[in-house]
Amino acid sequence: MKWVQFRYHFHTLKNKLSFNLPVLITKQNKRFVAYTPALDISTSGKSEKDAKARFVELASLFLEEIIEAETADDVLSELGWKKIQKGWTPPKVIFSTI
Repeated sequence: MKWVQFRYHFHTLKNKLSFNLPVLITKQNKRFVAYTPALDISTSGKSEKDAKARFVELASLFLEEIIEAETADDVLSELGWKKIQKGWTPPKVIFSTI
């Protein structure tokens, strides 16, 4: 298991988001799993590279959906994100037993 940081850039017609997202990569049997507590989402792939690519796609879909549904403020607040001026900052991983 290892923690990696993604420098994540997400663009929509109205919004431009950029932040570091903590992602845990684990190997479970023959698959690699990418999970972030910051969005409480995960996905898997046949390789670490595949899991990372699928994770970026999933995170984009997740953010796109909550923005389109106009629930981003509520969802991100519930997940522990902090709104600073017009932007959002994800929660930081403080401790891990890894």
